Amino acid sequence: MAKAYLQRIATAVPENDIHRQFVEFAADMLQDRRARSIFERLAARSDIHHRYSCLHVNRGQGGEATDAWRFYGSGRFPTTAERMKLFEECAPVLARKALNKLAVSDEERQKIRHVLVTCCTGFYAPGLDFDIIDHLGLPDSTERTMVGFMGCYAAINALKLARHIVRSDPDSMALVVNLELCSLHFHETQDLNEVISFLLFSDGCSAALVGGDARGFELESFSATRIENTRELITWRVGNLGFDMFLSGQVPNQIAKAMKEKKAAITGDAPVDLWAIHPGGRAILDAVENGLELAPDDLLASRRVLSCFGNMSSATVMFAMEKLMSEAKSGQRGCAISFGPGMTAETMRFNVV
Repeated sequence: MAKAYLQRIATAVPENDIHRQFVEFAADMLQDRRARSIFERLAARSDIHHRYSCLHVNRGQGGEATDAWRFYGSGRFPTTAERMKLFEECAPVLARKALNKLAVSDEERQKIRHVLVTCCTGFYAPGLDFDIIDHLGLPDSTERTMVGFMGCYAAINALKLARHIVRSDPDSMALVVNLELCSLHFHETQDLNEVISFLLFSDGCSAALVGGDARGFELESFSATRIENTRELITWRVGNLGFDMFLSGQVPNQIAKAMKEKKAAITGDAPVDLWAIHPGGRAILDAVENGLELAPDDLLASRRVLSCFGNMSSATVMFAMEKLMSEAKSGQRGCAISFGPGMTAETMRFNVV
């Protein structure tokens, strides 16, 4: 059977670093002094220092459709339709930024026969898949797959599909784009747990090429693990004022327990040199580190991504993979894990060529 390789990754974020301003905005929104104090304390301990958004945060400039202070005006937060309109304007811009960094050659364009897009934060049709094909000048016959509303583990599923495609057609390549504009779904609330979940999320995009030529990371195997009795701990539903996220405080404990129980299946017989864990938050990374009994240095790539970019849903694990790819040495073995609604852990094993 032919092999498939994750050959190259490029990542991009919008220009606007909104983390500090968001913390101030959210704290001001909370009317209860105790809740505000808890939020500020958790923000300081989050290990997140930068998050980027398609929304501007330059208060007072006004007049811009993407001015955060106007978009999220107190007492009049935007409808889902208004948020989706902005998604349709901003998502292609960010996708083009990542694709330009990927620098697809003419030879690669001729071999790309399938485009896979993951997204759970915005939808329109014709969608991002068409915009990507048009931007790269790919043939109209290029096949397209949208992996929608799967949350943070969608990138692993897209790579799994890309592997199937390339193994069945070794002369072809698959382009995988993971794009999320999480910052479009903040809403006005006095629920402390909701505001804490908003503290994590940001916007980002990754683009990657999967092909049959042996370079980069060989995509060795994939597995999915549903964690029992956790179905409602992470949910993501379409609401009237954006998409509604519920993220239970039980999630880290359940992940730590599952990692401990499934450790043998995840690590396998061979040692793992490289770990790309979805940086869903500091508590998530701590849970994986404890559950799998990893050394602190094992999760450096994931913790750097969390610090510099926050949680960009499906794109985030690819940011960690990009960091590993820049430092990896031939012969090393790796493992990537992402978590999301279900509650499910999607795992990928890979080898460095």
